[in-house]
Amino acid sequence: MEKEIKDYLAQFVKQAVAEDIGDGDHTSLSTIEAGAQGEAKLIVKDDGILAGIEVAQAIMAYIDETLSCEVFIQDGSEVKVGDIAFYVRGHIQSILLAERLVLNVMQRMSGIATTTRKYVDLLKGTGTQVLDTRKTTPLLRVLEKEAVRIGGGTNHRFGLYDMILIKDNHVDYSGGIVPALTRANAYRKQLNKPIEIEIEVRNFAELDEVLNFGEVDRIMLDNFSPEDVAKAVQIIDHRFKTEASGGITFETIRSYAEAGVDYISVGALTHSVKSLDLSLKAKLI
Repeated sequence: MEKEIKDYLAQFVKQAVAEDIGDGDHTSLSTIEAGAQGEAKLIVKDDGILAGIEVAQAIMAYIDETLSCEVFIQDGSEVKVGDIAFYVRGHIQSILLAERLVLNVMQRMSGIATTTRKYVDLLKGTGTQVLDTRKTTPLLRVLEKEAVRIGGGTNHRFGLYDMILIKDNHVDYSGGIVPALTRANAYRKQLNKPIEIEIEVRNFAELDEVLNFGEVDRIMLDNFSPEDVAKAVQIIDHRFKTEASGGITFETIRSYAEAGVDYISVGALTHSVKSLDLSLKAKLI
């Protein structure tokens, strides 16, 4: 797990536990003897791609560093109904406190990883990469983009800070393609860090303006048909990286990839996935 995810998790887990526990888990405190030991197993109840194991371990370690976790299935693995992902052993009250947070995170991440893998598999042999978007759950973006990566997808920008992405509204508010690119390049020269510029085009007239201007790193072909993407890719002729976006589905993504585009961005990777069904079942030692 990379350092930025670990740093994020430390804060995320603290806030998530505080949200859930309030002034105490009164159900466990009232029904479970203090110090009682037990174990629980994470049972898979859907076929898919497992994601969030490392996050679950971090959650349990934060809640109770004496909890031990024996992992059988790693992030990114294909799972089927009935598989056991891990056993956790230790204080029962701690296991119960971690249960819902672990499940909520892992179910969501596994659902995203599973959906991503389906898209990735559809593009085998094309060389095109599947990108996520900023259409994520507020404050969960790091986890959701990590799930995309685990599923085999590629992360687009993480936020507004790591790429200049000039969308249609930016173009319209700026007064057109050329004014937008002129200002963006002037700003980039003043900025004290390397940053790429990508611009969205809605038609071939805007594409011609971008090609005449230059000074971009990637061109997003928004709501183009597969046939028009193929034509645009030929016109661009490898001078810039290309990305297709806009309502691309399981049924159409292969045709966009075969049009020769470098990237395809799919908001559905994170904004409308079905969580993978998982269950944490406990027993006394």
